Amino acid sequence: MERLKRVAYECNLPWGARTRTYNSRRAQELGKWAESVDKGDEYHLAVFKAYFADGVNIGKVSVLVQLAGSLGLDSRRAEEILSRGTFKDEVDRDWEYSRASGITAVPTFQAGGRVSVGAQPYHVLAEFVRAAGATNA
Repeated sequence: MERLKRVAYECNLPWGARTRTYNSRRAQELGKWAESVDKGDEYHLAVFKAYFADGVNIGKVSVLVQLAGSLGLDSRRAEEILSRGTFKDEVDRDWEYSRASGITAVPTFQAGGRVSVGAQPYHVLAEFVRAAGATNA
C-alpha cells in the first residue's frame, strides 16, 4: 500500500487513507456507458478519486449515479443502465479477455511478449516499452 501511495504521489494522482475494499463491478459497467458517450476519461478519473482518495463505496448504485450526474451525465439513465445491466455483457467480455490473457492484477501492461504487473513509475514503464521493442518510447 505504501508503494501505491508513493506512485500515486509521483503521478500526481489523488490518494487517501482507504480502510475498506469495495466491489467495482457496477462502476465498470457504468464506465462502459460513460465511454460510449465520450465521458470515459472523466468518469474513470472521478471513480478513481472517489475510491482511492475519498474512500467512497463505488459498489453502491446511489454513489455511481451521483458521480455520473456530477459529470453532466443523465442520472436517471445511469440508474437505469445499472438496474438493467445494460453493459454487463461488455464487462463480462473484458473479464474473459483478461483471464484468457493471464491478467491477474490491475494494472497489467503487455507488449512485445513481455508483462509488467502493478503500478510502476514512469521510468520503469519507459524501459518496459523500450525492452518490448517499441520505437517511440
